[in-house]
Amino acid sequence: MSKNISNLSGRIGLKNNLFKQLSENLLSDNPKDIKDIAKQHNLGVSTLHGAESFYEFLRPSHREKKAFVCNGSACMCAGTQDQLKKTLKEKLGDDKVGEMFCLGHCYENKAFHYDGENYAGNDIEKIDQILNGEEIKQEKFFSKSYATTSFLMDEKLSSFDQFKDQLNNFLKTDKKEIIKSLLDSNLTGRGGAGFPTGMKWDFCSKAKGDKKYVICNADEGDAGTYADRMMMESDPFALIEGMTIAALAVGASIGYIYLREEYRLSEEVLNAAIRLASEHHFLGDNILDSDKSFSIEVRLGAGAYICGEETALLESLEGKRGMVRAKPPLPAIQGLWQQPTVINNVITLATIPTILAKGPDFYRNFGIGGSRGTMPFQLSGNIKQAGLVELAFGPPLATLLNEFGGGTAN
Repeated sequence: MSKNISNLSGRIGLKNNLFKQLSENLLSDNPKDIKDIAKQHNLGVSTLHGAESFYEFLRPSHREKKAFVCNGSACMCAGTQDQLKKTLKEKLGDDKVGEMFCLGHCYENKAFHYDGENYAGNDIEKIDQILNGEEIKQEKFFSKSYATTSFLMDEKLSSFDQFKDQLNNFLKTDKKEIIKSLLDSNLTGRGGAGFPTGMKWDFCSKAKGDKKYVICNADEGDAGTYADRMMMESDPFALIEGMTIAALAVGASIGYIYLREEYRLSEEVLNAAIRLASEHHFLGDNILDSDKSFSIEVRLGAGAYICGEETALLESLEGKRGMVRAKPPLPAIQGLWQQPTVINNVITLATIPTILAKGPDFYRNFGIGGSRGTMPFQLSGNIKQAGLVELAFGPPLATLLNEFGGGTAN
């Protein structure tokens, strides 16, 4: 049954798919009868009701709220959220303040969401300005690369000119050579599973399908994590380039960034970067006058932690409940709408352009054992200097906390 629903949903295509229609319809001021959407997709109404009731942000109780207090573990452990909620309720009313899972401000706490924007730290002291619609200046969090060579956080790594030069080079490079470089680099997925990236791309490249897809898993929901958000908001072109290289390597023509609904600033930054890249023909039809085409679209989730798991993410994109699929088959063989699909985390994809530019042998010089390269380590909690630091794999926890985090705050 699930495969049949996938095939029916896939007929509509990526631009106006079932999940997008469900989300936009339920969140609109004048939603249309869900029967019309079901008929359009040749699906039963019960299938659509099952999907909409699964997602937190599509429920009526969520839509009635005006503000949401972060209930991620970093904020909760800091003991800041009860007072924060009290302040918001005094301003908005007891029934207008809800809860939302981690907003990615673990390094400063006191996080809350209002009118499509996320706030944290001392922002609550400017609540009247925020409620009046005034734009406030938010403090930029600490982030720095301490690696002898940065693969992620050096401002010199990505520029528009570099994007164009590297893309021209990759357009002329045989896809087997790209995949071999990734295999030789020993890059493993940064989303948690640690699966060899080159192997995943190799499987997808060799798989047969009518279409192939590249998906970026940007559903960063684990407590205490904000590296993906940092990367998307500070250097979106590294991610876009990484996805484009993946598309060239496996033969995909469409890419999708599955982004947490809570990350609205990331959505704004990514869409602006995608538009700019398309205007300069780095994306779209006939990239840089070649015979290659690749487009990217951002799709927001709707409040389901499980959708950070790659197969649950696929189910969600297809307009269904975000339930984990049985494996095999792997997504690289049968993924989105049962077609071969590469799914990688933000940090994985953003690392790839620099690996290929510097070479796999150079990349392998960093790290230890099976963990090669660098990683953005996220520091938060009871330490003096919270933030993000890039280091090669290897330093013990004590070094991270004391040398880079400044030790305990109290």
